[in-house]
Amino acid sequence: MQVLDTIATADTPPPHTVPQTCTNAAQLVLVERLQAGDATVFETLFRQSSARVYRQALHLLGAQAEAEEVVQDVFLAVYQKAHTFRGESAFSPWLYRLTANAALSRLRSRQRRPEVAMDDYLPQFQEDGHHLVRPVVDWSVDLEHELAQTQMQQLLRQAIELLAPIDKTVLVLSDLEEQSNREIAEALGLTVQAVKARLHRARLFLRGQLAVAQGHSPT
Repeated sequence: MQVLDTIATADTPPPHTVPQTCTNAAQLVLVERLQAGDATVFETLFRQSSARVYRQALHLLGAQAEAEEVVQDVFLAVYQKAHTFRGESAFSPWLYRLTANAALSRLRSRQRRPEVAMDDYLPQFQEDGHHLVRPVVDWSVDLEHELAQTQMQQLLRQAIELLAPIDKTVLVLSDLEEQSNREIAEALGLTVQAVKARLHRARLFLRGQLAVAQGHSPT
């Protein structure tokens, strides 16, 4: 189970836009026309992709107003930077890379909360490999059930907000946006190994936070 699965369907649906299906080849044709100066295709690209951009931004930022602003920022960038897009790859990954970076920039610019030591909520082990804290309560079955409840969803959201912006972005892109480690790495300028490491630690941190909220040991 990915710990974010339970909140994936709880977000507000995208505003104003109705996603339209479009093949990558058709999108590339539209982008080529935009690059050639045909501004009339911009609205079509917006209608086809803005709902997904909004959803990704909302998952990352958690605020509708900011997500809508990111949509505006991203498509302004698409219009202004269309000439930088290279047709060897699909248009969508480039678009969602712009989205991830726009949202990450906003996360980093927010007033910082007091930092929480992530290691305090990660498993601790002795030299012989045994857990440092005993007993370790097997609360995973209870968590599976409780995560469906509104209270646990709220606790999970609060825990996500305690993550550093880059860790939150990696987690959300993986567990909510279902992007591959390679896609996340390319979007954020990280190595695949760095993405895996950050994702693993972020998931352990969330589980530790939820364990503490239920009165169990995080380790």
